[in-house]
Amino acid sequence: MTTAPWRDPARSAAARVEDLLARMTLEEKTAQLYGVWVGADTDGDGVAPHQHDMTDHHSADDYAELITLGLGQLTRPFGTAPVDPDLGALALARAQRRIAAAGRFGIPAVTHEECLAGFTAWRATAYPVPLAWGASFDPPLVEEMARHIGRDLRSVGVHQGLAPVLDVVRDPRWGRVEETIGEDPYLVGTVGSAYVRGLESAGIVATLKHFAGYASSVGARNLAPVRAGLRELADITLPPFEMALREGGARSVMAAYNETDGVPASADPWLLTDLLREEWGFTGTVVADYFGIGFLQTLHRVAGSPAEAAGLALAAGIDVELPTLKCYGRDLVAAVREGTVPAELVDRAARRVLLQKCELGLLDEDWSPEPTASVDLDSAANRALARRLAEESVVLLDNPDGVLPLAPDARVAVVGPRAADPLAMLGCYSFPSHVLTHHPQVPMGIDVPTVLQALRAELPDAKVTFAEGCGVSDPDDSGFAEAVARASEADVCVAVLGDRAGLFGRGTSGEGCDVADLDLPGRQGELLDRLVATGVPVVLVLLTGRPYALGRWQGRLGAVVQAFFPGEEGGPAVTGVLSGRVNPSGRLPVSVPRLPGGQPWTYLQPPLGLAGEVSNLDPTPLYPFGHGRSYTEFAWEDFAGPEARTGTEGTDGTDGSTGTNGTDGTYDVSVTVRNTGGRAGAEVVQLYLHDPVASVTRPDVRLVGYRRLELAPGEARRVTFHFHPDLSAFTDRAGRRIVEPGALELRLGVSSAEIRHTARLTLTGPVRVLGPDRRLRCEVSEGT
Repeated sequence: MTTAPWRDPARSAAARVEDLLARMTLEEKTAQLYGVWVGADTDGDGVAPHQHDMTDHHSADDYAELITLGLGQLTRPFGTAPVDPDLGALALARAQRRIAAAGRFGIPAVTHEECLAGFTAWRATAYPVPLAWGASFDPPLVEEMARHIGRDLRSVGVHQGLAPVLDVVRDPRWGRVEETIGEDPYLVGTVGSAYVRGLESAGIVATLKHFAGYASSVGARNLAPVRAGLRELADITLPPFEMALREGGARSVMAAYNETDGVPASADPWLLTDLLREEWGFTGTVVADYFGIGFLQTLHRVAGSPAEAAGLALAAGIDVELPTLKCYGRDLVAAVREGTVPAELVDRAARRVLLQKCELGLLDEDWSPEPTASVDLDSAANRALARRLAEESVVLLDNPDGVLPLAPDARVAVVGPRAADPLAMLGCYSFPSHVLTHHPQVPMGIDVPTVLQALRAELPDAKVTFAEGCGVSDPDDSGFAEAVARASEADVCVAVLGDRAGLFGRGTSGEGCDVADLDLPGRQGELLDRLVATGVPVVLVLLTGRPYALGRWQGRLGAVVQAFFPGEEGGPAVTGVLSGRVNPSGRLPVSVPRLPGGQPWTYLQPPLGLAGEVSNLDPTPLYPFGHGRSYTEFAWEDFAGPEARTGTEGTDGTDGSTGTNGTDGTYDVSVTVRNTGGRAGAEVVQLYLHDPVASVTRPDVRLVGYRRLELAPGEARRVTFHFHPDLSAFTDRAGRRIVEPGALELRLGVSSAEIRHTARLTLTGPVRVLGPDRRLRCEVSEGT
């Protein structure tokens, strides 16, 4: 028996796919362009927008007939309902064998799952949310976490993960802030690329989302229009995606829901084809966000029918309709036969899908869906990694009087609605928050210690009492009196406040849970006022998915600890900081505002976005981007750069180091960081760029490099940033990305607002226009 050329692994993937395409009917080609969501709920609350009215119920007979043509994707066999991992892996293998047996070519489906903060499956490790990854400033650790997630996905037969989210926070009132890495594109790009590398190294197709502009919605409302200009899109929104493709190797991109200046992303050929493929050279697959193609008809109203929506999406460059069949089926086939949608668009998308299936081994004759071993999705190694990342992500915002660490035998009143709830640790895309709320009879499946449990274990000699005080968002204040009584009896009160993650208004943080202002949810602010009024030192612990305004309590709190949904090991991580077992090393990936109004605000502001005499509103944050304190001290010594004049005072009171370079060279700045305290700790050295004069307005400062340094007591390490002028590039008035000659300042700081050393650099020569090969990253080296 002769093997068909498309089955021959000795041939190139392109040759195999061309042979296969030539054998397929139009119906078989389109069948490769959509997923099917078996078991999706069509009644009531769902896990995707408009799920109830966009999901058609397919009977078993419909499904059996559908798969005779083949199938592009299977949607979330583990992430739709609680499924035992071992049984789920066997069930998925059976489903794949059935799909392969039903079609003429025996091609299985690509299976995808959500993996925003771990595999969104029952009994799988719930890691810290992406905002906590940003707070760690530790890309290698995030890469290791993603590798573990990828291995777990592969162990049960999954091929594609819908992560990471690379949206840059533009307004912290947006509900999905918890899913982002932060408010700075360089931080988002470097940490997000690390996640992609980890996932892809395990053989999982990483899917970048949401491409592009989704987080810039008007009024921070989910799916609201985006009115960002060319420079915001080019200089803030797009760079993390470009970095994750070029440096991470992502093989898939998800088109966003939003429209930008009237053009929906799912129908934008400039975004999905001209930029993504022709300029950036992307060769993978573009998938729709759930129901995003149908939304072209029902929400955006740029299409009059499912067939028109399919034609717009295919022309723009969307290859795969997710989560289930709506537009790319019979309506599309009919439109192609009628000549209203070019057949070449179907061929183009099918070619990309089949090339990816070929890369994944799904066209090989020896392909097998059988799991190779028993499945453990929450292994000891996973939990240890979740603990380490949680510990690195906790940010000590303030500790002015040394209330922390807590005395081991202290009388501690633990108060607040987040203290005794395991869900306080988990974001909206964790399985317990995302799915299990619809299955209240099913146990959580993983152990998630609360802050209260963890603190009692952490401080066995302490007298720990508890009162909830109030709920997260309900108006009942009947618990205030008990909370105040417990605090009054204690040496210190630990107030554990924050968010409840949920979907579409069912939480205070999460997809579709946008807020009008940045006050603490519900009556929690009033509870905190009552606790502070006792005169007992209050340690505020925040477990949230976004920053909240804390200026009301400035100078009134014993200490402030911020954790962004730190995952299943978050309780021990937070209490480790409270006890002193863990030296806090997290840094803010988003600014913490002073006041709840006067928003939105992120630190990437040009001069008129800063405080000034032309407005009575001062947007200056209480705690700036990059801020975080430690239980040890660090000295920054021997700052140096080319032609440095150390000791010469600059106008900002820092070193006045200067240098001259062309617009295409390198410029090194170095500093030695020494741990001068009595315990091990981590310092995050941050490099910021200030452009005093440019042809368009620029952010006052922006991050262009960083390095996390772990140092033992007395240990010193020298860190050198190799700055290239490409990192100073911006989009000019003609839409070109340029490096402009002139003065620059390179500022080394412990945050965006606390600068330790400044190097002044003058770029000489002509304006240089950059292409797609521009440098995206500031290389950093270390020495002793």
